[in-house]
Amino acid sequence: MVLCGITPGIQQAVIAIRAAQAAIEKGLSQDEVLAIAKQTASFAGSMRKNLVAMLDHVGLHRYLGIQSTSALFGERADLVHYTSALRNPVLSNGKNYSGGANMARIDYLWQSASSGLKTEIDVLPNDAVFVPLGPSVDSVFERMVAERVLERSRVLIGLPHPSGANAERIAYFCERKDRAALSNKTNPDSLDQRRALIIKCIRQLDRSSARA
Repeated sequence: MVLCGITPGIQQAVIAIRAAQAAIEKGLSQDEVLAIAKQTASFAGSMRKNLVAMLDHVGLHRYLGIQSTSALFGERADLVHYTSALRNPVLSNGKNYSGGANMARIDYLWQSASSGLKTEIDVLPNDAVFVPLGPSVDSVFERMVAERVLERSRVLIGLPHPSGANAERIAYFCERKDRAALSNKTNPDSLDQRRALIIKCIRQLDRSSARA
């Protein structure tokens, strides 16, 4: 599995640095230090809890043969590659870049995202499944699919971004909140369609794995 966010945030960068410092103090090798920093900081904080809730709700844990996708951040980290469309932390006016601008349509952002991701795709297994997080990252993968960099069947497009700012969308996506209780900022029809599409894609992956 490849979990792809927008860009490492300030919180994640600080967590990664602290984890690396602690690993260095233990005398670990450079490769071990980097692995620990990446695993500790990737989607850390409330994002990780939200992400696990959504991935479990659409049944990704069953496809992977684990009890919960929370294991991807612990004992089954061997099943996952964490990355982001923009590899290094990107800020906008001193705050985390939230992907407001369409990365697939702005040349600078597209070149940065596509070049980094293509490098990673080239060294990942051919059967890797990509999970873009949020509409901005979806747009990058949709363009990559259109340019035949990836097969559409290997990309689970449609997951809301796991940021705490998306709490209502996440709650509805996970069917924890009724449609009638939603604010006018949340589009339930869109979320229903996206959830159904992801579940369909996972079921198709299950069938493909069974045939293999």
